[in-house]
Amino acid sequence: MDGYFDRYAVVVVLFAIGIAVVAGGLFVNRMLRPDRPTPDKLTTYECGVDPVGEGWAQSQVRYYVFTYLYVVFAVDAVFLFPWATVFAAPGFGMTTLVEMFVFLGFIAIGILYAWRKRVLAWT
Repeated sequence: MDGYFDRYAVVVVLFAIGIAVVAGGLFVNRMLRPDRPTPDKLTTYECGVDPVGEGWAQSQVRYYVFTYLYVVFAVDAVFLFPWATVFAAPGFGMTTLVEMFVFLGFIAIGILYAWRKRVLAWT
């Protein structure tokens, strides 16, 4: 067990150095930036349009569904890259091929379900 916890100490020291670098950068930025607030600068910025009315706005649920579908495809892509590297390794060919088809089958079932519920129709 000699030296076992020394490896954790290295991780903790590197983490502390990372926090110090980020905190130092934020501190230097605060010290060097100009600070001249005006009423125009303190108003809410909405893509160059003056804010009008209340801050409450409703959005449709379908936008969240498209976001979830994007996340599903992003996760799918994240799993495809490591699979492609392991697939070429000797002894893993058929096993990884079957696992990936099972995974893609689950993704296809989810997309089929969304299509049948007419979630993918942009109206």
